[in-house]
Amino acid sequence: QVRLVESGGGLVQAGGSLTLSCAASDDNFSRRDMAWFRQAPGKEREFVSAIGRFASVPKYGEAVMGRFTTFRDNTKTTMFLKMDSLKPEDTALYICASDRLGNAERWHQYASNPLSYEYWGQGTQVTVSS
Repeated sequence: QVRLVESGGGLVQAGGSLTLSCAASDDNFSRRDMAWFRQAPGKEREFVSAIGRFASVPKYGEAVMGRFTTFRDNTKTTMFLKMDSLKPEDTALYICASDRLGNAERWHQYASNPLSYEYWGQGTQVTVSS
């Protein structure tokens, strides 16, 4: 059974930085495709970033491109999200997800779709004050 636990959220001023972690209890972590999503109250779940098991270049949502960086450490079965230049509109519950999406072509096509992932964490709250 796969268990994902996020940490690192908190309150930060606009322009500040945070680094989130997603620790996985998963013997097959290196063979999983991983992603970050976020959800603000009253809004749909939004794609933040994805990093495939093929060590391909990560994908990013348009709202965070150039400000957020995602990476993984397979030896620690952990994925990270480094968030810089935070804005009040980044305030949300950040949730990590995991699954195997298939080959590289399928990853490129489906990595940003939350329906592609079976395993989800509970999330960590990020609040950015103006």
